[in-house]
Amino acid sequence: MRRLVLLGGGHAHVLVLLSFADFVSRNLDVKLVTPGSLHTYSGMVPGVVAGHYAVAEAQIDLAPLAARAGVELVLGSVSSIDLAAKNAVLENGRAIQYDIASLNLGSLPDFSGAPGAREHAIAAKPFEPFLKCWSELLLKGLKAPRIAIAGAGAGGVEIAMAMKFALASRGMAGEVVLFSDRNMFSPDVAERIARALRKCGVQLRTATPVLSVNAGPVVASSSGSESFDALFWTAGAAPPPLLRASGIACDSRGFARVERTLRSVSHPEVFAAGDSAAFDTDDVPKSGVYAVRQGALLAKNLKRAVLGETPDRYQPQSKALALISCGGKYAVASRGNWSAEGSWAWWWKDWLDRRWIARFS
Repeated sequence: MRRLVLLGGGHAHVLVLLSFADFVSRNLDVKLVTPGSLHTYSGMVPGVVAGHYAVAEAQIDLAPLAARAGVELVLGSVSSIDLAAKNAVLENGRAIQYDIASLNLGSLPDFSGAPGAREHAIAAKPFEPFLKCWSELLLKGLKAPRIAIAGAGAGGVEIAMAMKFALASRGMAGEVVLFSDRNMFSPDVAERIARALRKCGVQLRTATPVLSVNAGPVVASSSGSESFDALFWTAGAAPPPLLRASGIACDSRGFARVERTLRSVSHPEVFAAGDSAAFDTDDVPKSGVYAVRQGALLAKNLKRAVLGETPDRYQPQSKALALISCGGKYAVASRGNWSAEGSWAWWWKDWLDRRWIARFS
């Protein structure tokens, strides 16, 4: 019997589960290892923060999805991977053997360069504890909380505007300050986002990275030290340490190096997709938009690997659609050199997000 182990319940692996419903047989044992049975869709997290969605509306229940596919769901966190013995060791000590493994472990916040951030900041990933911390902050009864957010990429600006909108919706004055080390957008999109941030009342500190964090939290930057009620961290993406520790070939940052087929360049029985993977030939962004495209190919290539067939090659999209929500039901849309904004863009994003979730119901 062939043994396939899916490590992590990210965007790519939920598509694998969907695809495997008519593939798993008594000659193939498939296990999905993930810390929890609920997968939170990143695209809807800002909407949850803003109050447009309940948490459950942004989640996929992996248990029935795995059951329909004939895949065993193993709840647990992977602590190490023994490539020589071909097993994944869980935190509880259980070792799961594989013939083929697939890594969709996501990424972690990058706290490098900011001493104290790891101890005193609230990471945006994983999403479940992040949303729990946000809910607890709202329940503290603060009349005008001061909130800092580190990182002004798409996730950072969306969360900043969502938090400001949520505070205003509850009649709370509040203050949201967004710290940014550099511009992450094209000039046209950056101008639209800067205008949306001003309209929402979010303070954007450009070219002002967080330098260190002390208890409080107290945030130190080039503009001085300030006290906040909470600091949320969305800056950068760091790899899970177990990737480099396993001995699998990694790039300079520690993400698993893969060929265009999503196969490891050093261990062909191991595949990787999403934030866990780094391509030798392309600089693919750590984004759900790209992880979803990889998921479809990953499902196909895992089947081909099981059958001993030649895998297909991944072709990253040259222009990806970006829909950045702006707190209220308003969004900025962009693709390549084109950009626009309006309430229609938010409803477009809402339709796409709900359609994505509905695929797995």
